[in-house]
Amino acid sequence: MEIRIGVIGIVIEEFKSANKVNETLHDLASIIVGRMGIPRPERGISIISLIVEGTSDEISAMTGRLGKIQGINVKSALTKKLED
Repeated sequence: MEIRIGVIGIVIEEFKSANKVNETLHDLASIIVGRMGIPRPERGISIISLIVEGTSDEISAMTGRLGKIQGINVKSALTKKLED
């Protein structure tokens, strides 16, 4: 099984989308190793960075679900692969 570790960056540009982001992250919490959120109300955005560990399919599912939320920008960077 290929396990990958990486970072996912999420920029929330529409505050009304924040609840949907948090619900999605809760549903997929099993692959989240760490999370840091920085609100920037003076800029009208919030930023969340995640450290994730899981299979390519699990991480892709997370970024795919997040990417479908209106007002959200998502990017990821992952290790090539780790053996479990």
